[in-house]
Amino acid sequence: MQVAEAGHLVEGLLRFLGEDPTREGLRGTPQRVVRSLQSLTAGYEHDVAGVVNGAAFADTYSEMVIVRDIDVYSLCEHHLLPFFGRAHIAYIPDGRVIGLSKLPRIVEIFARRLQIQERLTTQIADALDDVLSPLGVGVIIEAAHLCMMMRGVQKQNSRTLTSSMRGVFLSDQRTRAEFMELVHRRRADGT
Repeated sequence: MQVAEAGHLVEGLLRFLGEDPTREGLRGTPQRVVRSLQSLTAGYEHDVAGVVNGAAFADTYSEMVIVRDIDVYSLCEHHLLPFFGRAHIAYIPDGRVIGLSKLPRIVEIFARRLQIQERLTTQIADALDDVLSPLGVGVIIEAAHLCMMMRGVQKQNSRTLTSSMRGVFLSDQRTRAEFMELVHRRRADGT
C-alpha cells in the first residue's frame, strides 16, 4: 500500500467520525497520521542481528548486568492506542557481553510494532537469550495503557507489570530476588 492510499483511508476514517478532512485544522492530517504510524511501527523494518551488529564480545565478566528505566512507547494491537512505561533488563554473562546501548535498541525494535505488553516482554528476553546465550535473562516492563485509561474501565492510575525470566533468573530464587531488589531500589535522589 502506498502512502497516498493510506492517506485516503485516514480521510475516510475522519469522515466516518463526522469530521470534514478539508477543514483548516485537518488539512494535511491524513498524511501526518500515516507518517506518524510509519514511525510508531518502524520496528518491523529492523531485526536484532542488524541492531546488535557485532557488538557482542567475549569477556570473563560473570556478575549481573542491569540496564533499568529504559523508556518504552508502543501501540496496543487491540485498539491502536499507546502504552508506555519502562523496561528493566538484566543478564548474567556466560563468556559474552553486549554493548549496553544495544539493550534499549532491542527494546525499541519490538516496542515499535503493534504489541501486547506480554509479548513485548517475552520478545526482548528471547532476543537477548538468543544473542548471548547467557546464564540467565530477566526482563520487567511496567506500563500504563491508554486503552485502560481513556476508554473501557477508565482507570487512570493503573499500571501493568510483566516479567519474563530465563535460565538462573527462573531457576534460582536468590538471583531473581536480587534482580527485583536492584530494579526497585531507588537512589538517594529518589530516582
